[in-house]
Amino acid sequence: MSELITADLVDLDLSADTKEAAARSLAERMVEAGRVTDLDGFLADVASREEQMPTGLDGGIGIPHCRSTHVTEPTLAFGRSAARIDFGAADGPADLIFLIAAPAGADSDHLTILSSLARQLMNADFTDALRSADQPERVAALIRGEEPATAEPATAESAAAESAPAEPAASASAAASAASQTASEPVAPFRIVAVTSCPTGIAHTYMAAESLENAAREAGVELVVETQGSAGFDKLPAATIAAADAVVFAHDVEVREKARFAGKPTVDVGVKAAINRPAELIAEARGKAARGEIAASADGGAEGSAPMDADGAAGDGFGTRLRKWLMTGVSYMVPFVAAGGLLIALAFAIGGYEIAGAKSVADHFVWTETSSWAALLFQIGSAAFTFLVPVLAGYIAYGMADRPGLVPGFVGGYIATTIKAGFLGGLVAGLIAGAVVMAIQRFKVPASLRGIMPVVVIPLISSAIVGVLMFVVIGKPIASAQEAMTDWLNGLSGANAIGLGVLLGLMMCFDLGGPVNKVAYAFATGGIAVSDPSTGSLKIMAAVMAAGMVPPLAMALATTVRGRLFTKTERENGKAAWVLGASFISEGAIPFAAADPLRVIPSSMVGGAVTGALSMAFDCTLRAPHGGIFVVPLIGQPFLYLLAIVAGTVVSTGLVVFLKGLRKTAEPEATGQAGGGAAADGTTEDESKVAVAV
Repeated sequence: MSELITADLVDLDLSADTKEAAARSLAERMVEAGRVTDLDGFLADVASREEQMPTGLDGGIGIPHCRSTHVTEPTLAFGRSAARIDFGAADGPADLIFLIAAPAGADSDHLTILSSLARQLMNADFTDALRSADQPERVAALIRGEEPATAEPATAESAAAESAPAEPAASASAAASAASQTASEPVAPFRIVAVTSCPTGIAHTYMAAESLENAAREAGVELVVETQGSAGFDKLPAATIAAADAVVFAHDVEVREKARFAGKPTVDVGVKAAINRPAELIAEARGKAARGEIAASADGGAEGSAPMDADGAAGDGFGTRLRKWLMTGVSYMVPFVAAGGLLIALAFAIGGYEIAGAKSVADHFVWTETSSWAALLFQIGSAAFTFLVPVLAGYIAYGMADRPGLVPGFVGGYIATTIKAGFLGGLVAGLIAGAVVMAIQRFKVPASLRGIMPVVVIPLISSAIVGVLMFVVIGKPIASAQEAMTDWLNGLSGANAIGLGVLLGLMMCFDLGGPVNKVAYAFATGGIAVSDPSTGSLKIMAAVMAAGMVPPLAMALATTVRGRLFTKTERENGKAAWVLGASFISEGAIPFAAADPLRVIPSSMVGGAVTGALSMAFDCTLRAPHGGIFVVPLIGQPFLYLLAIVAGTVVSTGLVVFLKGLRKTAEPEATGQAGGGAAADGTTEDESKVAVAV
């Protein structure tokens, strides 16, 4: 591994007067050293990074940096400017300029060195030494960490002053007082966990971490930082997160696996805020914890962690990781399903089912004709539907191998569509693409090739392998299996159809929007995501949506007919559950399930099974993948369909009321003896607490 910086990459008399001129002057040294292959191309990448966020830091520091395919190995050039150059820092221009160049495929060893440098920039001794050094060799050695940064004392008196302990009597007294307090009244330290990340993942990520750590030490706070940089990241232990009193996110890109931090007081800011005002952030975190400002979800209410991070923890078994990979693909596919399906549903509502055969609106569109608008909506929705299988495959591969998996995943998914391998083909293509990329990444390659690996070599080889496998080897058998499954669905009738309806209903209500629910939903939407879906697929879609509506509707009805069995908060949630259930948002029942899972979930599953079975028995069909009661005009046998939903809702309501009634009868003395005050509806405060706790 070459040295990150050498004397010829140091300019102690940088004459540039703009940040662009400074970057060019330092980059020219990199070109002369053979570390940058295309000066203008590299500078364009630097400028592009600068546009995202200014790279000036308080304290007279500028750190222009980027990842670029024009860089052969991670390199640092340093310039010292007497005139000072404006890099956008709040406290003014910079005199210490670091130009950091990393190749697109930089190895973790070099990136670890760069992260160490970024942390050193927060050390005043280090920057003072750089300002006082008079030899390029000395500067290069300082940056490489080969020489200490602490400057020698200017005089004997100052040396003595530095070495002498300050106010020993006071220190001893403070120590004795602290020891006495600790002995009599142990106080646990305030604990914070933090995550720092920036777009490039080279400099600001690690500077923010160092700044927060320094401020925490001064405040007497225990702080542990997870740096999500280009060299990867080591996840904080679950026990550390659980023990934390608050969380600080300092990031300019999505925090990976953000759901790990749910339920904690959270400060969420940009990465530069942590560099420039860390003490304020720590004080804000302590204040939120003191006020009990608990974040309901670390990702603002989204469905958990970013799908890109669903590759599984190191200790997960293969089955767990496989489920996470598949859910990554499904989570990215669902928005295409919702958008495309609802547009198609609107088109059918306006123009009827015959609109599917209309001419292209690119060739024929009349602004005043209803049929033209219906055809437009149908063709836009159909365009969205064409992405379903490629997106599914692409993001399954993404979940396995990160960005390098996208290209072969999308290619494999598109081929699956072309050869009519459908939803099943997309699943297989995504898994193969991810596995191929992971296998290629295991090979050690020369340093000269690392820069082109992620943008040329990996996409080229992996796409070729996936394409050959899908077109020639496994594509046709999968297409045959898909066709056989379609024929089987079309042939379902009687007890077989009802049994499938029961199974789908149970799955939709088991975890209310979780992985099992999503598997059933993805199975249904995959069946209708074709130009001419089979009757069996339309029946499955109808059963899945009907069953998914039951849990929130049942909870809403239960809070209406037997409000005394529910807390005041649950009764309020019940009002919203009417709308959520009618809109086919199963998650509307989650607050009830979280408070009382042993009664709510089984009740929901029984009602969902009844609805799914009745929907299949009534031969109800549905062409829209979402919409709830708002797409009833598109449902085959609409009155029987609504009857199935009503029946399942009543069954769930009756069962949950019965189970909760048993609990209330079994605990009257316990709740009465607690001495809680009576609520307006007759329920004691302590009964409410019991209801939430069970």
